[in-house]
Amino acid sequence: MQRVVDFLKEAGTYYLATADGDQPRVRPFGTAHVFEGRLYIQTGKVKDVSKQIHANPKVELCAFKDGRWLRVAGELVEDDRREARLSMLEAYPSLQNMYDADDGNTEVFYLKNATATFSSFTAEPETVKF
Repeated sequence: MQRVVDFLKEAGTYYLATADGDQPRVRPFGTAHVFEGRLYIQTGKVKDVSKQIHANPKVELCAFKDGRWLRVAGELVEDDRREARLSMLEAYPSLQNMYDADDGNTEVFYLKNATATFSSFTAEPETVKF
């Protein structure tokens, strides 16, 4: 899993795909944080992406850097503990301008049953499950 986290952080931006009914939705994300051995992301409860994740937790994310790309498919599980939210906000201080661990809006999710595939045009794909 650490390889996945490192790739996401080095890429800086990845794209998270959710479903809105039968319509795919994709948007840029930047949070990739390890807390208690799990890969977490963060968003706000007021956003459409939050509503989509709660309706259908199956997601996929994709990042690209240096001619390689990473796709991660899995399920997102909300962790409603203050410690998890606080850990994310401490790891990403810039989020503290918009979010607070106790604001009722900040939420964090961890990936479950994830399959990560590293790909390029010059090498065979490599798969990691976590």
